[in-house]
Amino acid sequence: MISKLWQSDAQKNGVLANMLVSVSIYDATIAAWDSKYVYNRSRPFASDKRIQTFGLKPDSPSYPCEYSVAAGVASTIIAHYFPKMADSVNRMAKLAMESRIATGVAFPSDTRAGFELGKRIALQEIESTKDFMVNTPWDGKYPEGKGLWNGKYAAFANVGKSKTIVLMNASQFRPLPPPDFAKDMVELKNFKPTHKSMSNAFFYDSQPFWNDLITKKIFEKNLHLNAPKAARIYATSAIGYYDGFVSCFDAKYTYWGIRPEQYDTTFKPVLFESPPFPGYPSGHATVSSITAELYSYFFPEDKLYFQNKAKDVAESRFHGGIHFRTDNEVGLELGKKIASEIVKKLRMDGAD
Repeated sequence: MISKLWQSDAQKNGVLANMLVSVSIYDATIAAWDSKYVYNRSRPFASDKRIQTFGLKPDSPSYPCEYSVAAGVASTIIAHYFPKMADSVNRMAKLAMESRIATGVAFPSDTRAGFELGKRIALQEIESTKDFMVNTPWDGKYPEGKGLWNGKYAAFANVGKSKTIVLMNASQFRPLPPPDFAKDMVELKNFKPTHKSMSNAFFYDSQPFWNDLITKKIFEKNLHLNAPKAARIYATSAIGYYDGFVSCFDAKYTYWGIRPEQYDTTFKPVLFESPPFPGYPSGHATVSSITAELYSYFFPEDKLYFQNKAKDVAESRFHGGIHFRTDNEVGLELGKKIASEIVKKLRMDGAD
């Protein structure tokens, strides 16, 4: 059952869809802001003093509606990759549009124009990335040699062949081959789980920590009032996750790094069962390192906090017994290299 779930996620291109939603919302938001200041239409509450507003009064022009832009993007992309959700997401988009009218901050024509703009940009970006994610099924062949991962099913086996967004390719920062894990295994077996370490393992295994954190930071800095800026942060984070995911799996299936419970079959992980793919390098560590560096770019005053959290996430995989420490250390370093390339791109466009 577990292997089927992993395979289902790969086929549905969940990671690509997530990235596309965020990037398309950013592109559509920038396009909307261009139109707003071309037409400079007053908000309903400014046009007619009898209109009562419920909530904050935006200081940007009304046409097109930025909320509807996001609704048009999200509903279009989600419906494309997850057809069974089409009816639900379209109804949610409609409710989002209606809420802006009821709140007194958008005219019906603002919401219609915003939705259509978002939809057009989403369709364009779906088309331009249609061949990015490789979905070729795993051929079932294991590499020959001792000390290699050999699970019953190899999930995401061809993801590392997918196209990247910022990186030249998935192997641009491919780490060196893993060592023999003899010393790592001794360290892991000698580690005595505590309530704190087990809590750490289960927390970061089950919580969308980084997603929740960036929303909190955007709110703390009042950037939720600056739609283009907020959209840029979300888009950058999504690109980092996507490029990190593809790069990490390139390395995983280049080396087929063995997991602890396969290296020593007497060892039982705290997290019960390892994910159905090789361990080297750690995906949690790689993506967390990327995210911490990107968040540090946007919120430099919290850099140390973000970096410490990335280390906590990496350590949680050791605590959970499903990764050697080397997996995590290499993942953290890989993430820093990927994030550095993304930050270079950010600085080139001068938007910050």
